[in-house]
Amino acid sequence: MVILTILTALISLLLIGVVLIQNPKGGGVDATFGGNATNQMLGAAKSTDFIEKLTWYLAAAILILCVIIAATYAGADVTGAGTAPLRQ
Repeated sequence: MVILTILTALISLLLIGVVLIQNPKGGGVDATFGGNATNQMLGAAKSTDFIEKLTWYLAAAILILCVIIAATYAGADVTGAGTAPLRQ
């Protein structure tokens, strides 16, 4: 379960980076991270399509991992949790 949690965190960081690299209508940090060179090499449409697809794939991966983690924890034995007596 720990491996799935770490994998989810890593994919989340990648998703943050991909979203920051995107070039929205009002401008973005795309040029800061070498977006102009990518556009010249791959063409503006191809790099935009790749980044958009990568965003969707990473978001889907996070969703699937979250469902798997939730199902794993739902089936886990959590005896002892919440059995401590309350202080009065």
